[in-house]
Parts: sequence; C-alpha cells; structure tokens
Amino acid sequence: MQTTSEAEMTSVTHAGSPEIATVRKPHSGRTWYPYLLIAPSMLTLVVVSLIPFIYAIYLSFHEAKFGRVKDFIWFENYGALLSDPRFWNSIGTAVTFVAIAVPIEFMLGLAGAMVLNQNVKGRSILIPLLFMPAMMAPIVVGLLWKIMLAGSWGFISFNVFERFGLLQETSIFASPDLALYALIFVDIWQWTPFMMLAFFAGLQALPLAPYRAAAVDGAGPFQIFFHLTLPMMTPLLAVIGLLRFIDAFKVFDTIYILTGGGPGTSTETPSILANKMTFEFWNIGEASALAVLVWIAFFIFCNVFYQVAKKRLNAF
Repeated sequence: MQTTSEAEMTSVTHAGSPEIATVRKPHSGRTWYPYLLIAPSMLTLVVVSLIPFIYAIYLSFHEAKFGRVKDFIWFENYGALLSDPRFWNSIGTAVTFVAIAVPIEFMLGLAGAMVLNQNVKGRSILIPLLFMPAMMAPIVVGLLWKIMLAGSWGFISFNVFERFGLLQETSIFASPDLALYALIFVDIWQWTPFMMLAFFAGLQALPLAPYRAAAVDGAGPFQIFFHLTLPMMTPLLAVIGLLRFIDAFKVFDTIYILTGGGPGTSTETPSILANKMTFEFWNIGEASALAVLVWIAFFIFCNVFYQVAKKRLNAF
C-alpha cells in the first residue's frame, strides 16, 4: 500500500510524464477529395462559359461575317463598334433602364421587407405569393404583359388607357417615348418581390440584443433604422444590389418578347444589339467585340465596387 506522499509523487509523475502522441499521416486520397467535389461544377463552367468566352475573344480579333472566320484584323471590330452610334445608344438605354428600375426595386423591396418584419397578418400566405413573379420564366412574363398592355384590347390598355383617352388604338410598346418605361415597369413588377424576400430574410437574421438596448435608451424608429438596421444590413444590401444591377443591365428575354428592341432602337440594349448583330446582320466579329467590351466594363466595375464596399461599408 502506497503512502500519501508516494501516491502524490506517483500522480505527479504520471501527470508530468509526456504523452506519446500518435501522429497520423494524412491519407493521400484526402488531398484531392475537395477538388473531386467541385470538379463537376468547374468542368461545367469551363465547357459552358470559359471556352465560349475565349472563342469570343478570338472572334473579336477576326473578320467573322456570315458564319465564316477570315483574316486577323487586330482591333478593327472594336474600333467599328466604338464609332457606331447604335452601340452607344444601346449603352445609354441599358444605363437608363438600370438607373430607374434597380433603385425603385431596391427601395420598394426594403420597405416591403420592413413591413413583413412587423408580423403582419396573413404573412404566411403573402410570402409564398411573392415568389410567383420571380419563379415565372422571363418569356412567360413577357407574354403576360404583352397581353395585358396589347393595343386597345389588353386588360390594362382597355380599362385604363382607353377609358382615360391615353394611347388610343395603339400599344404602349409601340411608343418610342413610353416603351422603355413600360419595360422598366415590367421589370419592377417581376423583381421587387424577390428583393423584398431577400431583405426580409436578412432582417430575420439580425440579432435582437442591439434593438433591445436601443429601446431601453429611448431611440426612435428612424434612429433605430439608420443607426442599427442599415449598418447591419449593409453586406446583404451591397451583394443583392450588385447582383441585381448586373442582371438588369444584361436583360434580354422580356425586351425581346415585348419590343424586340423597338420601336426603332428606343429599347435596344447591348444584349438585344448583340443578338441582332449575330442572327440578323451576321456580323459575328463585332458582336463578339461587344460581348468582350461589356465583360471588361463589368469586370472593372465589380472590382471597384468590391474594394469600395470592403473598405468603406465593410460589406465583404
């Protein structure tokens, strides 16, 4: 039988004795396992996006018309495109479209999310209904609004425009002055619910402790919104705003269905112009140059936006 001092010495000895750690070498298969998981997505991106884009760059430096790729002509396609007023008109149309549609969608979406966050009655029914416009295919949206605003027999055309003596015997999409604004209205109708739901999800994820502290300090609703909600929502607002900006600039489906870029070139965006260059004018070289220029512009814009949002807004 050990004495107390011997037991203490034994426990100290055991406690102080270094444990022999078993060093396991990582399994050789685990080094490539993460790459195996992302391989299908990367392969799809390479086949669907990267290879066609590299080929578009190749075509932009060649005389490619009527399905035939001919001589290497350096930057002639880019020069012809930049000197074409139709190209700059399409850029202006897209900028106008984005500058009006996206801020309205942003503000309406944020306001609607704030309302939904107040536990309004019927929210469980309203939220699934808000998914409907975003779930609809853009072509279906275009056909729906083409019927609603068609000539003098469309539902809205007949009940609103005809009754108040506006745009009689014609369609709003046939008006060079109003067609673009009609497209903006359709885009707002389709994507405001999506923005609302995205912002509502962000509001639901905010911590409650800062709001309780603000209520104890006697802060008002506007102070809480501008000093608590907006700063904490900034990362989500920046990401959703950037994605919606990019998507709105390259919109194609609804414009193609509703106006096809007309009347004239009043609703012709870069996407519509590139489609016409390729499948109507068969000027594939300039169409490829247009795609490359738009990509370069977005690459620069997204990098600048990322740096500004990261440093000043702490969004990334």
